[in-house]
Parts: sequence; structure tokens; C-alpha cells
Amino acid sequence: MDRIFNKYKALFYLLSVLSVMWIPSGAGAQGVSVPQRFIEERGLKDVSPYVTKMGQLFYYLNGYYIDTVNFDKETDQAIVSMIRALDPHSAYITAKDVKAMNEPLEGNFDGIGIEFAIINDTLTVQNTVSGGPSEKAGMRAGDKINRVDGKVISGTGLAIPDVHKYLRGPKGTKVNLGIVRKGSAGELDFVVVRDKIPLNSVDAAYEAAPGILYLRLSRFAATSYREIMEKVGQMGRKPEGIILDLRGNSGGYLMAALQIANEFLDKGELILYTEGRTVSRNDEYANGYGRLKNVPVAVLIDENSASASEIVSGAIQDWDRGTIIGRRSFGKGLVQQQLPLADGSLLRLTIARYHTPSGRVIQSPYEQGKTEEYYRQLYERFVRGEQFSKDSIHFPDSLKYKTLRKGRTVYGGGGIMPDIFMPQDTSFYTAFYGDVVRKSLLVDFVNEYTDNHRQRLSSEYKTPEEFGTSFEVGDALFDQFIAYCKTKGTVPAEGQLEVSGPELKKYLKGLILRNLFDFNSYIRYINSDDPEIREALRVLKESKS
Repeated sequence: MDRIFNKYKALFYLLSVLSVMWIPSGAGAQGVSVPQRFIEERGLKDVSPYVTKMGQLFYYLNGYYIDTVNFDKETDQAIVSMIRALDPHSAYITAKDVKAMNEPLEGNFDGIGIEFAIINDTLTVQNTVSGGPSEKAGMRAGDKINRVDGKVISGTGLAIPDVHKYLRGPKGTKVNLGIVRKGSAGELDFVVVRDKIPLNSVDAAYEAAPGILYLRLSRFAATSYREIMEKVGQMGRKPEGIILDLRGNSGGYLMAALQIANEFLDKGELILYTEGRTVSRNDEYANGYGRLKNVPVAVLIDENSASASEIVSGAIQDWDRGTIIGRRSFGKGLVQQQLPLADGSLLRLTIARYHTPSGRVIQSPYEQGKTEEYYRQLYERFVRGEQFSKDSIHFPDSLKYKTLRKGRTVYGGGGIMPDIFMPQDTSFYTAFYGDVVRKSLLVDFVNEYTDNHRQRLSSEYKTPEEFGTSFEVGDALFDQFIAYCKTKGTVPAEGQLEVSGPELKKYLKGLILRNLFDFNSYIRYINSDDPEIREALRVLKESKS
């Protein structure tokens, strides 16, 4: 049980990392000098004695301790210990980790623009980013990168951080690549000029039914609103309905959530308000210029939808603006502000709670300094069967609120409860299936299979639609996959393939489709038999009639 809990605890921690954030304007990184009047006016505690005490401690350690002290390490550990005694979502980020943390939310990085896989200890190009540096240089899917700037990297125990080190770098810098390509003799030389590579947060968008636009938002990044509106514009007409898929979306920038929610609400309607001990109440209202304010919307959420996802779904639910479908969301209703420290590290400090338009607090209950208990309580929600039965979820009457147009009952105090509950489907799950997923055997097998058969498959299937209609995972291919699993120590027990086989075949086909074409095609295929998508389409079609 503890091993399972630790796995979920790690998952919940990762979810909290991409939390709702405010970016400070002009916060000083070189030192703090707070006037006494500022402290007195706000009823703050004078912390100067504690600052002096910590300074004395470091002075004594440096001047008198018997051994040399690693002050970098000790300072980081002291800060981590202090932050651990606060709420579950405040965090300290070292200077080394700041850049990697910000990249997904800023929406770009500098590199060569490839999707890759490490196959048999060889860096293999799965796809090139359209219009990116590698595509411009003539690289293509299936190319194997053998050398980087003259250094052989194949067969060296390559890991993903190594790939980033070799291929990423400042915009405008050059990298020399030695490429092995099927059908070409010897090694081909490419010079690629690094550039800004977009990290899209809308990772799938397509017309799920005539006039119905499906949008899958993986995180709330600085570019998310622009990406969504570009997809809307690409339809060529105003959508008749939108499915906004926020399942697994753990949050991101507050501004992105406000921009997206604003699109669906009328002028003057409250999106949310925030309030904290030293932060006065701040209300955010829709401006009335949203192009989607009259378009029916269905929002998909699950237990991993958090923070900014809950802001958007909470505003839409409170104003009876759309239908929320899925399972109860995570329950992350705290606002963090990023405060820079002198060495480039960051303090991500909780400064306020956010409230939905009806006044609900979405944050799950917690006690300061009891992070373990907090994550265990969240895990216990799932132990009680929350994914499978709405009846397992109980809210006290004290957390009861009313929506603002229709007066429907909604609840606060721990996530957004959907309007339509959809249980999680685990009918296909077996121990064998779980082992395959944990060991990433599906992905590894498909990467190797596609690498060996890419030329034939690409010539046979010209479009994702043609592949989806004509390609089948037959017995021979599935037997190859099971044989591959056995070489990795994963052997199905009697009866397990009957239960898990159809689901494994579906994902085998989907992942091959993804490797040949793109992630959007993969999501569209996987969604084709998704009950939550079907329910969203039903709701939107009924709203049109």
C-alpha cells in the first residue's frame, strides 16, 4: 500500500508544480529592504531579528566549524525545510531547474526542431517540426543521428537529458550532424541552425462532428489563448459547439485561464476572485468581447485536472454557460507568486486563494506542514472508488452553493464536481496490461517497428484517414508484440490477453499512426471510441436542436 501511495504522491506533486501562477512585476532579486511603515500599515511581523539570527548562524559556521561547509547545499536544504512546513503547493526551485521548469509554460525553446525516440541506443528522428530548422535543412523521419559536432553519440547509453544537451542551444548557433539514412551509403552531413521551437499547448484540434470543434489543451501556457483562437479561425466559420478537453491538464498561467474563460462569458460576468492574508480581494470580469460567448461548450475534466483547469471549468459551471463532463477534479485552488532570489533560484509562494464566481473555494482541505497527510487524503479519494461511482463522493451542506443563472446546486471544498459524471473504464485492465504500460513496452515496440517498416507504411498509407480505415493490428503483428514483451520479462497469464488484447491493439495502432503522421491524428483516433467524447457530442447536438 505504501508503494502505491508513494506513486500517487509523486503524481500529485507533479500536478502541483504546474499550478496557477502570478508573475511578479519588478520583484527585487538582489536584496530586500522593507520600510517599517509598510510593515506597520499591513500588520506584518518584523522579521529582521530572524534574518539577523540566520546571518549569525552562517557567520559562525564559516568562521568556527571544524570542517568546510557546503553553503550552497545547506542553504537550499534550509529553504526546502522551511517551505515544507507551509502549504502543499509552495515550492523552492533551484537556479538549475528554473529554465527547464519555465519552458513548457513560456511556449518555446531554442533547438533544432525534431520529435525523437532513442531506439537501440540510437537517436532516431520520428518527425521534424513543420517549418523548423531540421526540416529546412532536409532532415526527415527515420534519420538516425550518429554524430553531433564530430562526437559519436550512438551506442553511448544515450538518455533524454543528453539529447537536450547536444541539440538545444541559443538561437542562431549551428550544430553539425552526422546522419545515417536508409537507402543512402555512408554518413550524411547536415548543418542545422538552431531557432525558436514552439511548444504547443493545444496538442490536438479537429472537427469531431459537423460544426463541433474539439480542442485538447495540455497546459495553460503563455501562448494557449492565441493557439485556441487560431484553431477556431482555421475552421473557416464560427463553430456550432466546442469540446474543451482539460483532462490531465494540471494548470499553468492564471492569465491564460482568464483569457480562455473570457471567451465564453458575457460582459461584466465574474470569472474569479482572489484573496489572501496580505493580498486584497481582486475581481476578474469578462469584457464581453469573447467570440465564443454564444457558442455551446462542453468541458471534459478528470481527477488530474487542476488549478487553471478548475478556474475555467468553475466559471463555465457557475454561470450555467456549458456542461462539465467527467470526474471530480484535483482540488488545487491556491495562487502562487514567483519570487526571484539573488542566485537565480525562485520561491513559488502561495499568496491567495481563488474563488469561483459563486464564491466556491476549490482547494482541498490541508493543514500546514502536513503535506504527506494532504496527498494521502487525495489518494484515499481514489481508494474509495471515486473514479467509478458518483455515490462515493459526499459533500457537506456547508459547502453547497448555487449557480448564478439557473440556481443549480454545486459544491466547493475539493475540486469541481462535473454536471455529468463519467466513470473510469478499467474493464480491460490486467496485471499484464499494467506491466506493459509501466515499462513503456508499447512505445518501445512501436518505435522499433515503425523504424523498421516506415518506408513501406508511408508508401502504403498516404493520409491518417487512409491508415485509420485500412490498417489493422493482425495476429502476426500482435504475436510479435507479445514476443517482444516476453523478452523484457513481461509474460501474460492465462486469460489476460482476452481481457486486455483489444485495448493493447488499439494503442498499438494509435502509436504507429502517431509515428507516421502526428499527435493530432493519434488523439483523433483514440477519441473515436471515447465515451466522454460521445457524451459531449450528444450534449452539444441537443443544445443545437
